[in-house]
Amino acid sequence: MDANLTDKAERLATEIATQAKTLDDLNGLMKLMMKSALERMLDTELDVHLGRKRLPGSAVDSPAQVTVNPGAESPTKGAKNRRNGHSQKTVQGDLGEIKLTTPRDRDGTFEPQLIPKHQRRLTGFDTKILALYAKGMTTRDIQEIVKELYDVDVSPTLISEITADLDAEVTAWRTRQLDPVWPIVYLDGIVVHVRGGNGRVSAQTMYVALGVNMQGRKELLGLWLSETEGAKFWLSCLTDLKNRGLKDIFIACIDGLTGFAEALHAAYPEAKVQLCIVHLVRAALKYVTDKDSDQVIADLKMIYKAATVSEAEAALERFAQAWDAKYPTIVKQWRLKWPDIVAMFEFPPAIRKAMYTTNAIESVNSVIRKFTRNRKQYPNEESALKLVYLAIHEASKKWTLPIPKWREALNHFMIIFEDRLPAMNRK
Repeated sequence: MDANLTDKAERLATEIATQAKTLDDLNGLMKLMMKSALERMLDTELDVHLGRKRLPGSAVDSPAQVTVNPGAESPTKGAKNRRNGHSQKTVQGDLGEIKLTTPRDRDGTFEPQLIPKHQRRLTGFDTKILALYAKGMTTRDIQEIVKELYDVDVSPTLISEITADLDAEVTAWRTRQLDPVWPIVYLDGIVVHVRGGNGRVSAQTMYVALGVNMQGRKELLGLWLSETEGAKFWLSCLTDLKNRGLKDIFIACIDGLTGFAEALHAAYPEAKVQLCIVHLVRAALKYVTDKDSDQVIADLKMIYKAATVSEAEAALERFAQAWDAKYPTIVKQWRLKWPDIVAMFEFPPAIRKAMYTTNAIESVNSVIRKFTRNRKQYPNEESALKLVYLAIHEASKKWTLPIPKWREALNHFMIIFEDRLPAMNRK
């Protein structure tokens, strides 16, 4: 907006402020202004189409150049096409429903660009519907909010139409090509409830792959859905990533699912496996009373926060002495999975912190959980994938910065994995 237009807008706002007494008055005036502006702009479009006006800033060397539409005739030739009254049209937007009188031409060749034929929603309105959808709101929730905020009635069919374009977007996203090398990839599954073809709602697993690229930024690599979480299905997910161009993973952070590490090594033999510390601690707390939970968490932290493997082993022994009599299952599980728990000690502190600090995948899971709380179930598998994608896509707009300490971690990656780095990163 240029300075002159800004000045006019401020003067108009000052004048409106002296006339409007309530928010309803202000909304009414804004709707009237929007209606007037849209109708004037549509009239100008038709004038340009008929050759009566030229677009601002366009150079005209001859009368024949005035027209911007091949279907319109030059005014110097006695153009037969002309205005042919108006038609009524109601559009929906941020200010509610606005009834417009849209101009017509006699030949029916006028194709308005501001509000195309058959379009019933102003630009930006669909985006707001999708944003509400991405927050996990149900169709009924959206209907009520849009009615309350904009005094616009939206039907379930309309919401379906708005979200229909997501299908192609999600398909393109799920089949897109990926960078060949990812330093860190987090793999996790989270339970969602989906209505199946038989009409019954069942718990299914949403498989999530989140990567950290060479710039240290998070990116969701893939989403898959299956009735159960198993290593066999994880192998198919990893194969999909490989087919889409992901050739090498330096470190894969996974949960303790049986056979998961073997499936990962089948797809990426050189990848280092690190069990997710958050999952390990969460699994341990299943056996712990509320009274002991804080102390158990503190003692487990001494293990994975240790400086070396030896210190970690000593911390595990102290944990066993303190808690083995009361919670023997915890020590048994940690000892059984010890090689994949201490994999991070092969790396310097900068990389180690990036590995066991699972805020990256937990932030994604929290988005899905919040979405699931609002939307108790999904009508089908396609809907579940589409809506979870939309929710994470909305959340990912905040993923603009590298993960903490990334520059320091990258320096170590470039030394440890020098022969596996992309050519551009070796320089």
